[in-house]
Amino acid sequence: MAPSDSSVSDAAQRLSTIRAQIEDVDHRLLALFNERAALSQEVGRLKAHDPGIIFKPLREREVLDRLARENAGPLPDEHLFSIWREILSSSRALQRPQHVAYLGPEGTFSYFAGVEYLGHSATFHPCNDLKQIFEEVVSGQCELGVVPLENSLQGTVGASFDLFLNHDVYIQAELFSRISHCLLSQGNSLADIRTVYSHPQPLAQCSGWLRAHLPNAGLIPVESTAAAARRARHEADSAAIGNGKLADLNGLNILARRIEDHSGNWTRFVIIGPKPARKQLGGCMRTPVPGHTGADKTSLLFTLPDKSGALSAVLELLAVHHINMRKLESRPLRGQCWKYVFFADVESDLEAPEHRELLQRLGEVCTSFRILGCYPTGPQLDRLETADHKEDDHA
Repeated sequence: MAPSDSSVSDAAQRLSTIRAQIEDVDHRLLALFNERAALSQEVGRLKAHDPGIIFKPLREREVLDRLARENAGPLPDEHLFSIWREILSSSRALQRPQHVAYLGPEGTFSYFAGVEYLGHSATFHPCNDLKQIFEEVVSGQCELGVVPLENSLQGTVGASFDLFLNHDVYIQAELFSRISHCLLSQGNSLADIRTVYSHPQPLAQCSGWLRAHLPNAGLIPVESTAAAARRARHEADSAAIGNGKLADLNGLNILARRIEDHSGNWTRFVIIGPKPARKQLGGCMRTPVPGHTGADKTSLLFTLPDKSGALSAVLELLAVHHINMRKLESRPLRGQCWKYVFFADVESDLEAPEHRELLQRLGEVCTSFRILGCYPTGPQLDRLETADHKEDDHA
């Protein structure tokens, strides 16, 4: 039954009232955002001579945790965190311009992970390789760097671990980004696709889907998913595999989403900086606020004497202190045949006062021992692209 004229009129009047209320809320939000921005600028003036890093992951974790506790809804926490990450990004930029190195070019998964976690107010600098990211952070050209550390399907990014050996940088934070692939093209139909471009890893991760849906297409590896999208933009019968957000950057359509063969594809990224995350002005360690654990993860790098039981001594020390190890991996020491360095992640803040004796003992049983960073466990950024593009959903 069609609605009556009076019910339509009542709905229109109510909608008009709601829109007026939203405009009033927007007006008040704008004033509050500018009040917050002015406070951030004042913080920047007070810290103008502080050479420390503006990005404070422990402080930002406290802010997000407090907001989540106070959030009564209906705004979901996921939306709340996305909004506040941009607010925090703006606050950092108002204090001091923030330059972030990443594995380029613009449009790679490293780029999108960095933007989603650090926000759009940072200035992102593309690097040609991982070594350049470390070098730009060490030299001070960039305050932070976004580095892929390991993938849930392919395992460790060995080059990243090796670079920690030769560069005096520290892990500030971590994040876990879901890697979901889309098929992008300037065309509108799978039937028109003759060539597919992408980085070798996405081509391998989508090989089953490609055999099933594009068995006759040529698969061409290129240096990055961003480069693949640029190629597809100029060739009518080609497509690229990459992040769905590349469609907006390159004016492409999404022909299929989530075409990876295994859905549990995540990459762990770390944010690196030239100083420990918890070093403050005057060299004092930050004390977590009451009720908050502060850092709850530590990454370690150590070498051991060449004798039996050396590694078990480290493991026993951690076990006695009830510290859970999440990751342990050895890498060859460059320039020293058959000698290895160990990387480990543990679920604890090893720089907390109660672990002072443990650190001393670890330093005694290891030939070298270094803390790469104490930081909060990172968020899982699992926001799949939902932009409205023409698509033929074969995923």
